[in-house]
Amino acid sequence: MRAGALNTIMDVPGLRGVGQALDPALKSGVTVVAGWAPITVGVHVMGGAPGTRETDLLRPDATVAEVDALVLSGGSAFGLAAADGVTAELRAEGKGFEAAGHRVPIVPAAILFDLANGGQKDWTDNPYPALGRAAYRGMRRVVDCGSHGAGTGATVAGLKGGIGTASQVLASEITVGALVAVNALGQVTVGDGPRFWAAPFEIGDEFGGLGVAPGPAPAARTKFDSRANTTIAVVATDARLTKAEATRMAMAAHDGIARAVVPAHTPLDGDLVFAASTGIRTAEAQDRLLIGHVAATCLARAIARAVFHATPAEGDPFPTWVEAFG
Repeated sequence: MRAGALNTIMDVPGLRGVGQALDPALKSGVTVVAGWAPITVGVHVMGGAPGTRETDLLRPDATVAEVDALVLSGGSAFGLAAADGVTAELRAEGKGFEAAGHRVPIVPAAILFDLANGGQKDWTDNPYPALGRAAYRGMRRVVDCGSHGAGTGATVAGLKGGIGTASQVLASEITVGALVAVNALGQVTVGDGPRFWAAPFEIGDEFGGLGVAPGPAPAARTKFDSRANTTIAVVATDARLTKAEATRMAMAAHDGIARAVVPAHTPLDGDLVFAASTGIRTAEAQDRLLIGHVAATCLARAIARAVFHATPAEGDPFPTWVEAFG
């Protein structure tokens, strides 16, 4: 396996940038992904408690073929308003689906629940549209892992969660990348130790290089007393895919969540994956077989990197990986 030069989703040609905005007092934030041109997107949901916006139009049979940006946000249902801010920025740039002489930006979004993480949630005016605007305006090629954007206040069982990213380049030079906000019910590490469930897929020492946990797998722990869960992600490739093929990629990428989070796809998670194609390269049959698998591998690695790079904040309900294991 070979990671891209940045080992982030921004290794995928055709992506304009990733923007991340956060409010430290709120302990929440927003992450935005956009291409230089509209991108083909599919989606698949496997968690039992999702929160979404404009995902129906991503069905292969729906009329709109491409989207202008994708939003991952904290804030539960309130966070869906982050897409309003992104939509306003896109409209000001004259971007969007043309209808009856108007430009209507298409911005699907997914949220995670971080309302119980100790942040100040007693706001009157919804802060998420402004966070969406700030994230879009701050798009860049550098993607920070850990406590940033939509992963600012995220948690997993026993540890602080976060935002993570990874990439892989196929032999054909087609690139696949993943970006994820990890706020799972289950564990990302094995038992009481520091090793990650995603360890078999690690490239180099991108999340510590500790290797696979020895012995039989222990029983998994969960945040069972909390409904504050969800893992939401974007996987992307420069291979030219139809909406149906992107949907299949999203479905396959969910395997990465199951490889990195135990248990995954529970009734109390809202696990969702967007799959985006920038359409730069023609994919041969062999590549089409591998893209979903590689997306899953990248997503598993990105989940581990999210937790590995989390940083502490006052009032956190759980320690970071570094605080727990050094």
